[in-house]
Amino acid sequence: MQSDASTSPRRRSTSCYSDSGDSSCSEPFSECGSDDLSFTPAAAAGIHRLLLSCAAEASEDAISSLMAELESPAPSLDSLRRAAMELRLLAKHNPDNRVRIAKAGGVRPLVKLLSHADPLLQEHGVTALLNLSICDENKATIVEAGAIRPLVQALKSAASPAARENAACALLRLSQLDGAAAAAIGRAGAIPLLVSLLETGGLRGKKDAATALYALCSGARENRQRAVEAGAVRPLLDLMADPESGMVDKAAYVLHSLVGSGEGRAAAVEEGGIPVLVEMVEVGSSRQKEIATLSLLQICEDNAAYRTMVAREGAIPPLVALSQSPSARPKLKTKAESLIELLRQPRSPSLRARPAAVVAAE
Repeated sequence: MQSDASTSPRRRSTSCYSDSGDSSCSEPFSECGSDDLSFTPAAAAGIHRLLLSCAAEASEDAISSLMAELESPAPSLDSLRRAAMELRLLAKHNPDNRVRIAKAGGVRPLVKLLSHADPLLQEHGVTALLNLSICDENKATIVEAGAIRPLVQALKSAASPAARENAACALLRLSQLDGAAAAAIGRAGAIPLLVSLLETGGLRGKKDAATALYALCSGARENRQRAVEAGAVRPLLDLMADPESGMVDKAAYVLHSLVGSGEGRAAAVEEGGIPVLVEMVEVGSSRQKEIATLSLLQICEDNAAYRTMVAREGAIPPLVALSQSPSARPKLKTKAESLIELLRQPRSPSLRARPAAVVAAE
């Protein structure tokens, strides 16, 4: 029997879940947040020439001079800050500079800055590495320079919110190198910190955390279990159930990655994910209907008890409507029909007779 939406705390009346304005079925992850270095008006006026020079190509001599300042045996804090900021800006504004800085050996001195006690210097180091990681050929160099653990530590304890968010973004980019890098980032302890950022960060921090979690969990299966154990499912469902969060699409895709594991499916059901997913099929955008259908299909494929719960939640009518929609993609229609077939399979008398709470506990 279909449950009454008013009895489910997660079911919300809303005309559309879309947080991106894009109803396509492509993944909702754009690149993570950029280097948002800003200045007061007075400081901006004084640094205008520096910004212009950093937008141009830097010579090898100029880069070597900045690196020499970073590696000086007794540098002043001001000289370190200026050299780090210039390298940050050089890497921010010019793609060729990113290659030159890495080839000149600039990565290791920047990695050393991540453990510096000065918050501004640490932020420059984190963000310079983020800017360098935009270039694919630099990713391996950054990983080999030992940047993963210091970036995770910056994500955990950097004094500047910008440094923490940029550390998350840098880790995201490094996770795209290969599965080994994604696994190493997970082993270094990044995932619980990203879950915390997802729960407590600002909008940009939440988006960067979700994007990083998606990349890490897609890149290494072992990270899915880490995310589930870190409690990622709860905040993901909360974001999915709140259209005002601006995070519905991203959270739904991360959850879909997690329900690819048995632990993720169990956590999604235990945390009340079935009503959220069914309502997304009912009222979501085209993209959200697709990802919710795929998630429900994964949840139901190998578990009769979960199929009973999904059917009781009233999933069949919106799935039938989706399978018959002229605007739905053929692949989505096929998935919806497969899920309908699963939900219509005969249920054993024991399952029909048992209360939902007992079924949910299995």
